[in-house]
Amino acid sequence: MTGKKLQRQGGGEELFTLEVGIISGPITEDFARKNKVISRTIQIRGGQTLEDLHEAIFQAFDRFDEHLYEFQIGGKRPMDPSARRFSLPMVMKSPFGDEEETADATRTAIGSIGLKRKEIFCYWFDFGDDWWHQIEVVSIDETIPKGRFPKVIKKIGKSPPQYPDWD
Repeated sequence: MTGKKLQRQGGGEELFTLEVGIISGPITEDFARKNKVISRTIQIRGGQTLEDLHEAIFQAFDRFDEHLYEFQIGGKRPMDPSARRFSLPMVMKSPFGDEEETADATRTAIGSIGLKRKEIFCYWFDFGDDWWHQIEVVSIDETIPKGRFPKVIKKIGKSPPQYPDWD
């Protein structure tokens, strides 16, 4: 989606179907009451990057203001120290200034991470408002239909405002 020509690390030609659900963020009680589940199902090719996935999630939830983001893979919960972290090159160190380094999301292909069906990982968007998403690998298929990827194939719930009106 980014249109960049990059040397991508690994990644085959599988089709990953991922269910992305919002698990926390600045959502008003009224919005949460009306939208019990907020998720998007996204298909993405194994050779596409985590940055491509970020862009798909960004658009799927109707966001308009870019912020830093991070994928956390292999942990049991958000901010699990055992998780592998992938973020933008400008971050490449923990946003909290500790020594924990992250890998480059712009060069890491989805298929190179070693994801398995039913595996769950986290996506953290906007390190100030802390939008947390849980991503489940629904399927990994070796047959890829024609068309452009990534693409949203299912939406549940409305997209919450990126900056809610608390009044």
